[in-house]
Amino acid sequence: MTIQDLRERNLILFECISGSKAYGTNLPTSDTDIRGVFVIPQDDLYGLHYIEQVNDDRNDVVFYELRRFVELLAKNNPNILELLCAPDDCVLYRHPLMDRLQPGDFLSRLCKDTFAGYAVSQIKKARGLNKKILNPVPKDRKSLLHFCYVMAEQNNPSSASRPLLDYLAERHWHQAQCGLVSIPHARDVYALYYDTTATLKFPGIIKYPEADEVSLSSVPKKMNPSAFLYVNHDGYSSYCKDYREYWEWVEKRNETRYQNTLEHGKNYDAKNMMHTFRLLDMAAEILQTGQVIVRRPNRDELLRIRAGAYEYDDLIAQAEQKVAAVEAAATASPLPARPDLVRIEHLLIEIRKAWYAQL
Repeated sequence: MTIQDLRERNLILFECISGSKAYGTNLPTSDTDIRGVFVIPQDDLYGLHYIEQVNDDRNDVVFYELRRFVELLAKNNPNILELLCAPDDCVLYRHPLMDRLQPGDFLSRLCKDTFAGYAVSQIKKARGLNKKILNPVPKDRKSLLHFCYVMAEQNNPSSASRPLLDYLAERHWHQAQCGLVSIPHARDVYALYYDTTATLKFPGIIKYPEADEVSLSSVPKKMNPSAFLYVNHDGYSSYCKDYREYWEWVEKRNETRYQNTLEHGKNYDAKNMMHTFRLLDMAAEILQTGQVIVRRPNRDELLRIRAGAYEYDDLIAQAEQKVAAVEAAATASPLPARPDLVRIEHLLIEIRKAWYAQL
């Protein structure tokens, strides 16, 4: 089923403009996002072809089937509550049956987790982005050898710890001719041997560049170690995690938004931060007043955030204060802990029956 099918078959119950144009934070370059609700044909509802959602290729236009829409309302999903409470000038079509769905039937203290919870996730995301911008990970991947340190040389037990690669380079030694023997009761510490003749067939310290463990060797009994080696496995594991996350982020990031982040020079995703503040404000309003105010009264302030007018640390501190305010509002809120699912189910059944009866 396509959006064109919904229109041609008159299945649409509700349609509106959403996103920045509904919030009042749109810019001349902003896209127009359309969201709505449709009712699936009765035979499809009874059969095997239930469809929760219909959208275009870019997700600029999305319609939710009535049951899915009501389910998400009952979960206090922010995007869906915003559709139900869309400003009048954003509503393109509204069937009278939509009047049976009122915000008061759905709003609850769940909004603390859905609105503010999402905002908190955006704060964490902002911190992660800030870390990635300030601490880029070079493309050339380090191996476990970069996390190995020579603790003491055989002829100089008091020698200071230093990187293995420096130690090998000074001697013009090759890691492939090294052998390691574990030291009992000493975690991650090994005796290091070097085969100057290249005849002992040591496996080397690591067998391949991506190895996450060192290789152990059998050595002649009378052979003395050249040094003792410490392997920082924890440090290497942490590095591998950071490397993977950083380059996955590079691969998947929205390059236009990333360049905008660099241009305003504050090292955070300003658009995400703007939505973080919007959601925190809306969460407090819902918990205190029971109203979903989609068109934001502080448009200018939000756009200043989006333009990168504030320092990262100041915004994070303000956001954390807002999170604390939401927590306090939830404690004092007159809203129920959860919506009345029995009543909501009755509403859904009534609307569906009324829709099919008119056909």
